[in-house]
Amino acid sequence: MTRLEEYQAAADFLRGQIKEIPETAIILGSGLGCLADEIERESVIPYAEIPHFMRSTATGHKGNLVYGRLGGKLVLAMQGRLHYYEGYTMEQVTFPVRVMRLLGVKNLIVSNAAGGINETFKVGDLMIIRDHINMMPNPLIGPNLEAFGTRFPDMTRAYDREFIRYVEEIAASRSIPLKKGVYVGLTGPSFETPSEYAFYGKVGGDAIGMSTVPEVIVARHAGLRVFGMSVITNEGYHFADDFVNDGADVIVAANKAASVMTQLFRELVKKI
Repeated sequence: MTRLEEYQAAADFLRGQIKEIPETAIILGSGLGCLADEIERESVIPYAEIPHFMRSTATGHKGNLVYGRLGGKLVLAMQGRLHYYEGYTMEQVTFPVRVMRLLGVKNLIVSNAAGGINETFKVGDLMIIRDHINMMPNPLIGPNLEAFGTRFPDMTRAYDREFIRYVEEIAASRSIPLKKGVYVGLTGPSFETPSEYAFYGKVGGDAIGMSTVPEVIVARHAGLRVFGMSVITNEGYHFADDFVNDGADVIVAANKAASVMTQLFRELVKKI
């Protein structure tokens, strides 16, 4: 079976599980899966049931595809994503995005938990991703799949400027404070050293994490419009003698911010 046939098999399976194809898909990051609880569910499909899907093993990732309505519109939400650090290939990590494209999804909303590099960022802040710095293997390496996109996709506007403007307007109307910045994507799974935080800050990074970028690259290759948001779950710019990065703390901080992010995503889905 070719790669394209595997994508098609997964898409065909999902067509049999849902009544109508949504225009928007959402990928929920660490600790943010509770946003899926706000969806008026019509079906929940475990990744293990979908042909050629990998299983999510990361903490805080339930591994379900949730189909239903958010803001009155149909959405398809990944309640947990796949990561390169789990031992998956980049093709496996981004497999769901291409399946969504074959289904007919047009928009992708991505979220993540991230460490704050920018010294104005605090735990619990929400950051609109305006651009990224990719420090992972590019998921498009290898033979190009012309069925999805061109060999050399442009990444000048990887994050849709109209979607960014919509969310800024929504937040302003509700007095929700937002940050905006550049997300740095590293492989993980180790947290960054103080020197690494400092280095990526000097080259333009505002927040840092272990996901999102591969999905965005593949989404843009396939012509999807993308909006991205990070929840700042730790501050990587000051290190007291007793400071440690802790994965459990990341989940707690993300959960606290999830309700506000849900408001923004719901209104964005309504608008697009």
